Amino acid sequence: MKTSYPDIRPYTTKDNSEIRELMHPATHGNVNQSFAEAIVAPGCTTHLHRHRATEEIYHITAGEGSMRLGEDTFAVCAGDTICIPPGTPHCIENTGSTPLKILCACSPPYSHEDTELLAES
Repeated sequence: MKTSYPDIRPYTTKDNSEIRELMHPATHGNVNQSFAEAIVAPGCTTHLHRHRATEEIYHITAGEGSMRLGEDTFAVCAGDTICIPPGTPHCIENTGSTPLKILCACSPPYSHEDTELLAES
């Protein structure tokens, strides 16, 4: 199976990032994971959230930002890869002047039902 970037319409997820589902079981027929591109606009931050069951891997392809992962906060930029274990609170802020672009691999596949928004602390 194959998808083509221009054919995929973006949508806004519960964490407030713009997402293009590049491959997802609900649409494309694969089974055990999803793969997406997230874009965070300059000056914006995703909502703090966690996924009860899903492990995520982020790979930054463009831009720069600040990643909150559990109790840690650290700078990220193009070329960085971050593993987000299930149940770990996380969010990412675009600290640059260009869109922050992230490839996101999720297993099991991303679902809104597995996404829990958290209060900022």
